[in-house]
Amino acid sequence: MRIHFWGVRGSIPAPLSPNQIKDKISAVVQRISPADLRSADTREMFLASLPDWIFGTTGGNTSCVEVENASGDCIILDAGSGLRAFSMNALKRPGMADRPKTYHILLSHFHWDHIQGIPFFSQLYKKENRVVFYSTSEKCREILENQMRPPCFPPDAFPGDNPNGASVEFVTLPPGNGAFSIGSSEITYRGVRHPGGCTAYRITEGGKSLIYCTDIEIDEDSFVKTEENTSFFDSPDMLILDSQYDTGEFMRKKGWGHSSFSNAVNFAVFWNAGKLFLFHYEPSYSDKKIHDARQDSEYRMEKGSGNMPVILAKEDMDCFL
Repeated sequence: MRIHFWGVRGSIPAPLSPNQIKDKISAVVQRISPADLRSADTREMFLASLPDWIFGTTGGNTSCVEVENASGDCIILDAGSGLRAFSMNALKRPGMADRPKTYHILLSHFHWDHIQGIPFFSQLYKKENRVVFYSTSEKCREILENQMRPPCFPPDAFPGDNPNGASVEFVTLPPGNGAFSIGSSEITYRGVRHPGGCTAYRITEGGKSLIYCTDIEIDEDSFVKTEENTSFFDSPDMLILDSQYDTGEFMRKKGWGHSSFSNAVNFAVFWNAGKLFLFHYEPSYSDKKIHDARQDSEYRMEKGSGNMPVILAKEDMDCFL
């Protein structure tokens, strides 16, 4: 499987502000020395030595993760504003612009940061394409249509009702737990704790598994080895997990349906994840704050004799299983 992150923020898009960019430039200037400017090689070495929070960004788009499986199917986990970035990229891929394609969009829930990219998904407006939405709600079509009608959006009809639009299908997954397949991938799902409900997905193929578990408030029940918990959460090779808050903010916002960096690490260690990808960051957090929170959480894990890689999910990051 190839996994690509197109949106990693939670709640609302959070593009870099002019002041944040100035802060990054200032941090670079403070670190540079005349020796770093002597040649192209020294300049490159200097840039490579900069902390990730300075030379780069986690990104500002909301939840959207692309999975390409062994049979070539395109599986999209959530449709936040990152879906637009995926759409624009896919249109530029060799042979993709005009070739008919099926897109499988697995929705965790309908909070706006997880569906706001759909109106800007260009592939919906091309009749040669097929788009399949998966959700545990029987009202999926109605909900998505409502955000694409006046006065919220200019078109008068969902693209699937337009003869020039893509063929659109809606698959209603039985609520609770279940399983289905897309090409070479076996997919299981289960509900997790979040206001209004949320669905986590586990994608397995070739003996490797990925769990996408956004918008979950990790609590004591999350660490109980029931048959239901164990069958879904145990030993994923890659765990993408809600890490919206630092510890202090998590304590102040109990009941909001999100987790902290440290809770995410504890959860991943408990369930024996191969790698943890922190995800769904608080929109007000700067790149430095996110990086510092990751380092602190990783330090706490190492103090407890853990050795699991803890990785910040970033926009435009590619991973393979």
